[in-house]
Amino acid sequence: STNAQTLEGRLLNTVNANPGAEIASDAEKLEYISSAGLRVLMKLRKQVGKALPVVNVSPEVYDIFDMTGFTELLDVKKRLREIDLEGCEMIGSGGYGKVYRIDAETIAKIYSPSISLAFVEQERATSQKAFLMGVPTAISYDVVKCGDSYGVVYELLNARTTAQIISEDPSRIPEISGLPNRKEKLLKWVDSLSDFITEAEGEKIKHFIRGIPDRDTFLHGDFNAKNIMVRDGEFQLIDIGDAAIVHPVFDVAGLMLVYIIIPASRGGARSDDDLKRLLGFDFEYAPKVWGLRCGTYFGLSDPRQIGEVTQKLMPYCLLMMTFQAISTRGEDAAGIRVRVDRVLRDRLLPAIDAAQPLEF
Repeated sequence: STNAQTLEGRLLNTVNANPGAEIASDAEKLEYISSAGLRVLMKLRKQVGKALPVVNVSPEVYDIFDMTGFTELLDVKKRLREIDLEGCEMIGSGGYGKVYRIDAETIAKIYSPSISLAFVEQERATSQKAFLMGVPTAISYDVVKCGDSYGVVYELLNARTTAQIISEDPSRIPEISGLPNRKEKLLKWVDSLSDFITEAEGEKIKHFIRGIPDRDTFLHGDFNAKNIMVRDGEFQLIDIGDAAIVHPVFDVAGLMLVYIIIPASRGGARSDDDLKRLLGFDFEYAPKVWGLRCGTYFGLSDPRQIGEVTQKLMPYCLLMMTFQAISTRGEDAAGIRVRVDRVLRDRLLPAIDAAQPLEF
């Protein structure tokens, strides 16, 4: 109440001195805001011409924003709950981070420090939306902070992954062979590589992506045995933050990447222990799991026919591999250029030339 006018002058002078700059308010140390303070933020919003981000808002101050309707006028974000993993058991790991058991009812997926808050919030929102649509998956709770990393808290399912079942009893592989719009994301990814690939290369990859038929199929986004759990005899999906509606080739090609391409790296970039950690079971079972999943999906049992389908899927599998391999997260330009040369130019582009149209 006493310093609102002074603060208003400082804020507006700063905005005027930096035209076009992104403006945000960090409310971490804000304990109270009066009507005068709210009006300062309203003037600031009018000055910048769009919703003003106000982050790290305490629950008490958030209630003031909410009751006054300012959550509709400003982009208000509550302060993230901070958690401590000391003494917590790590129960899984993946490409984006690690999973810890928090208590008897919840787990936390903690992302690598290089993963942005926006990415984590999007994954949590997608998981929640999928659950509300009726997809058999875990309930997602809040986004949390853990040191320099962000994470999402989920319901702890009283279940085991299909990867654990395969590892414990490979004879049960046939029991778990059933398969329960990423295109726009991939097209934007190609555009993000404009500094590393030629215009012709970019158009070639985008033409290939656009040529994939549109479908309204639910896509998991990371469909493999570690993300399929069995609870009371029923399948449940976890880690669906990258779900989408699109052609099923993306999930099928993702399976092929996990069970064909990754095991082929044995003895090179990955050790046997690395492969077992990534797959969830011994790598020797991977071809059998792929053969059964591929055969079940396409209605095939002849190994020769499954091999032919595998070859047809190779360009799409390499597209997924390239997308995962080339990321600007925490990597400098030199590292991206190396991956562009080794993966995109040496493998993906030649595969696109030999690609056949999808028939399913």
